[in-house]
Formats: sequence, C-alpha cells, structure tokens
Amino acid sequence: MKPDLHRFPLLVAWEMTRACLLACQHCRASAVPDPLPGELTTEEGLRLLEELATYTPKPILLPTGGDPLARPDLFLLLEEAKRLGLKVGITPAVTPRLTREVVARFKELGVHQMAISLDGATPEAHDGFRGVPGTFALALQALDWAREVGLMTQVNTTVTRSTAKELPGIAEILAEKGVATWEVFFLVPVGRGALLEQLSPEEYEEVMHLLYDLSRRYPFKVRTTEGPMFRRVVLERRKKEGGEDGALVGEGRGVHLSDGFGFVFVSSTGEVYPSGFLPLSAGNVRERPLLEIYRNSPLFLDLRNKALLKGKCGVCEYRELCGGSRARAWAETGDPLAADPRCAYIPKAWGQMPLA
Repeated sequence: MKPDLHRFPLLVAWEMTRACLLACQHCRASAVPDPLPGELTTEEGLRLLEELATYTPKPILLPTGGDPLARPDLFLLLEEAKRLGLKVGITPAVTPRLTREVVARFKELGVHQMAISLDGATPEAHDGFRGVPGTFALALQALDWAREVGLMTQVNTTVTRSTAKELPGIAEILAEKGVATWEVFFLVPVGRGALLEQLSPEEYEEVMHLLYDLSRRYPFKVRTTEGPMFRRVVLERRKKEGGEDGALVGEGRGVHLSDGFGFVFVSSTGEVYPSGFLPLSAGNVRERPLLEIYRNSPLFLDLRNKALLKGKCGVCEYRELCGGSRARAWAETGDPLAADPRCAYIPKAWGQMPLA
C-alpha cells in the first residue's frame, strides 16, 4: 500500500546546522564556518524525533546542513533515532571531520545510507566547485570507508553549466565505488547558487536523456532533485523501447515526491519549508507540531493541489507525474505555482490554448 502523502511526509530533511567548513559555489544555505544563534537545541531536536516516530509510516530522516558533523550532539541524536526505529540517511560535508571512525560510527548507529557530494570527475573540477582543495580525494576515500564497513552510499551531484560535462565521468566513479544511488540536483538559484549560470531548458532536456542513458548502463539508481521532468523522460524512453508503461528507472521510491508533497524541510531554526530550495516558511516546529504544519498550512495545501499549477504546467498531461520544480518556479518568477521555467516540454494541450 502506498503511503498517503497528503497526511504524512515520507522524507523529512532536518538542516541540523548551517555551520560548514566548505565554501561551495552552489550552497543553498550559504553556510558559514560556525553555528548561527537560534539553532534547534538538543532537547528540541529530540522532541522532533519523537514526533516523527509517531507517523504512519515512520518517515525517513535526512540530517543535513551545513554539516551535521558540526553539531556536537549529532551522535546522541542518531542514537535516539535508532532507538525510535527511524530510518536515517545522512549527508555529512566532506571535511576533516569526516573520518573512517565517523563512518564506522554511522554504521553502528544504524544509519541506512550516507550521501557524499561529488560535482566533478577530477580533483580540479570538484575542488574548484567546492572551494577547498583535497575534497575530491577525501570524498572518494569516504566512499571506500563506507564500503569497508558495509554502509550503503549515495552520491549527490549538482548540475550547472560548469558541472554538466562532468556527469559521464562521475557515473564511472560511482560504478567503480559501488554506490547504490545517484541523486542529481538541478540547480535552483537560491543562496550562493544564485550566482551560478544555469542550463537552458533545451540543455536540461539533454541532461535528462543523458541521465537515462547512464541509468541503463550502470547498476546504481538514478534520481533527481528539483528535476521532476526526468520522470517524463524515463516514461517516454521506456515506452519507445517497448518497456512497461510507467516503470520509472531508478526512481525507486514507488511514489512521486515533490516540494511539500511527501517531502518537508525543517531549517536549523525550526522553520518548516516545502523544500530547502523553496525557503517559504509555513510555520515553526517550536510553535506547532510539524505534522500540523505539513497537513494544514495553506502553502503546503496549495503545492499538493496540482490543479492550481499555472501556465503550461497546469495543462500538462504529465502534471501528476512531474508537476515541474516548484522551488525553481518561485526562485525565477516569484510564484511557486508558476510553470517551471527550465522545462522544454510543450504539453499537447498547450498548443491548443486560445490566445489571450
């Protein structure tokens, strides 16, 4: 039975801190070296975990940042998540804080999967993007440590004009390192990412088809963040190849998540967003339960109602499957319900619309 994503989120990302030693060009959080005032306390974090454990089904917890390792209470919180039976996928920053001992501790504490960022296939490309020399080598080392201790891994890659050409080389590295999942993030111009050059809609479409080709060539799953058009491309390619209708290669979760629909983001100060890339607050967990905000806030209700989508997204035959990136629509137009400005697809009904 599929979960009712109108009632319960499937993935809960918690930005545990904005502190991070890296200076990544695309950083959504515009992370800084030291923790900022007002971050959720240990007690508040424990209360959040206790609430998540009451959901049906229990959601997957995604501790992120900044760098979760910058929080001194990280392992205490992971111990509690394990005790409560929460499935955890953690995204540590690749800094000297990430050691073999830390990776082994993740495994001991029942972490399901560790995600490592890799945005280039060479030290020059990756380290230049991340802003710190040596991060490429350490990222590969961390993947090796995880394999040694039996911890499943994911690699996160951000697609920009400078990183798109790196994708085939990154895919080779993932296959060599035994990575289970490749999560490809399509740039949303927020935080420091607002300074980077995006691909055109036509170039985005080319990248989607490239990812499909790579998903057929390699054993790992391929998923996208803020790139729901990939689901349409997969469906179209599968049909063209004579595959099963609707069999989404690499999508894996069996449900189609989107900003505010099955996914919710809790900021370091407790603000509740539909996505870390869509920083419109619907409330704060210090004032109301997360589930109440998720279920009842007007912002989340609107985002889950695909009938409210505007422009070509509103009439697209793939509206329920894809729906466009709501975060990108907001970042580029100021309206989270507007058409995704980076989608090249022209819906069948769009060409039949009367001119205003």
